[in-house]
Order: sequence, then C-alpha cells, then structure tokens
Amino acid sequence: MAKGRQQPPENKGAKEAKAQTEPFPREYGSSWPDYELLDAGDGKKLERWGKVITIRPEIQANFKPGWTYSQWLDMAHWEFEEQSSTQGRWLSIKPQAPEQWLISYENLNFGLKLTKFKHVGLFPEQQANWRFIKERVSAGQKVLNLFAYTGAASLVARDAGADVVHVDSIKQLITWANENKERSRLSDIKWVHEDALKFARRELKRGNKYDGIIMDPPAWGLGAKGEKWKLENHLSGLIETAHGLMNSGAFLILNTYSPKVDLADLAESAGQYFSASQVEIKQLWMLTKTGKELYYGNLLRAIK
Repeated sequence: MAKGRQQPPENKGAKEAKAQTEPFPREYGSSWPDYELLDAGDGKKLERWGKVITIRPEIQANFKPGWTYSQWLDMAHWEFEEQSSTQGRWLSIKPQAPEQWLISYENLNFGLKLTKFKHVGLFPEQQANWRFIKERVSAGQKVLNLFAYTGAASLVARDAGADVVHVDSIKQLITWANENKERSRLSDIKWVHEDALKFARRELKRGNKYDGIIMDPPAWGLGAKGEKWKLENHLSGLIETAHGLMNSGAFLILNTYSPKVDLADLAESAGQYFSASQVEIKQLWMLTKTGKELYYGNLLRAIK
C-alpha cells in the first residue's frame, strides 16, 4: 500500500488543542550515532543520516527554527521540494552528494535512498518503538509486522530472537527490507507480499497467534489493486483483528498519523477490546539538537 504519513495540521485553537492532548503523555524517540534531528521550524526539518544531511518539509514544524535557513543550507546535501501533495523532487545542494548510502542502528544496517515521496527508507521517530520491541521480545516468540515498509521493526524483533512475519503490499519495499536483512546478517524472516489487513484476517481464521503485533498503517493510500484506504475507516477493525491474533501476554504497537484520528479516537477504539490497565496511549515526539520539540503522531501500545 502506498504510504500516506500525513500528520494532523495545526488548525485548532491553542486552548482546544491543549485540552485534547494534555491527558496523554509524550514519548520521545532518541537520536543515535548515525541519526540526528538537527533542527526544525518554518515548515521544515534538518536531519543528519550518517554523513548525509537533508532538509524535508514538516507540517508540524510550525515554529521558528533554532538556526537560520542559510545555516541549514551550509550544512545540507539535499533538500526536498514538494511538487504535489504526495510527491516531489530532491534538489542537490552540494555537488556529488550520494543518492544512496548506508547507516546503522546498533548492530543493524539500513540502505537509504532518495525517493519521490520525501522519505529515504527509515522513520527515525520509530526508535521509541524499537526500544520497546527490544525490551519485550525474547527468543522463539512470534512477531507479526503489518504495513512493514523497509523492515526496521522486523529487523529489531528478529535480532532479539523472534520468529518474524513481515507483511507489505508493495513488492519493492519487501525487496528493500530483505536487502536490509542481508546487510544486517540476519536470516529467516518470512516475507508476505499482500494487503496487511486481509492477511491478518486470514491469520485469524486460520487460528494463528502471535506474541507481538506491530502495525504502522498509512493515514491514506492505495492497495495492491488500486483500492482506496483511509485509516479512520479501518482503525477499529485493525485493533479487533490484532486483539484476536494475540496470545496472552502479547504486545501490540499501533502508530497513527492520520489527521482524522486523534488521541480520543484511539483511546475509544482500544477501549472496545482492551481494559484501561492493558493500554497506554501516547504522543510521539523527538527533540532537535537545537532544543525544539517536534510532534510525529500518536501511539497505542497494549499488553493482552
């Protein structure tokens, strides 16, 4: 499924927005040696991926940056220019800057490249979930990664000893994920090229169970046969299906980036299948090197 990781626009009054999010805690993804969120502001963010520095649009960066734009340009190798609501092009700032390169996270290795969708193959805010996966997973457990993209969460779970099933509807992304697996010298991840929700429902009918389920669904997108997807229409079904697939003690991770799904919606949907003591709902943030705080979306975790 083509990913649509849009984040909620700031279109509410400050008091209303604060009232909506105040009861829910924040969790921060952390930088690591090969990744830094350097700065953000004026609708953009400045990031370092290994030795490559990029400037990308960021709807949530609706504040003043810590550094000037001219300082950003002095550092950056590439800047993404939007040409439509979903695609754009990369502008070269420094000659001979690589269009493909490698970075590491702990003992895992990822191939990055410039794409017309603004992304480079990794969502670094998910480091908060990688930490959680590493803490929860033990050898021999079964983990299902749905809407799995280029496989970072799959690799983290496999590296911790889990038997991993990785599902995505875009064949090129599965190829990319498999290349990351080989770069990281891992083996035996099961690749499934299929619509994630349809596969999960079939697993439910087959009576299969998992010790961990990871879901990073797009806010919007197109399925393998061109069918339209909107997360708000499927949120409850995703949680219901995941709940049915979970062993006792299993964990669920669900990220939401849709402007149509707020924290209250997430809490209400989760409450249909989990008790309050089983669920934590948070906002996902990262801190820039210049001290700015950037919001990345909402996060549900549950233990059955």
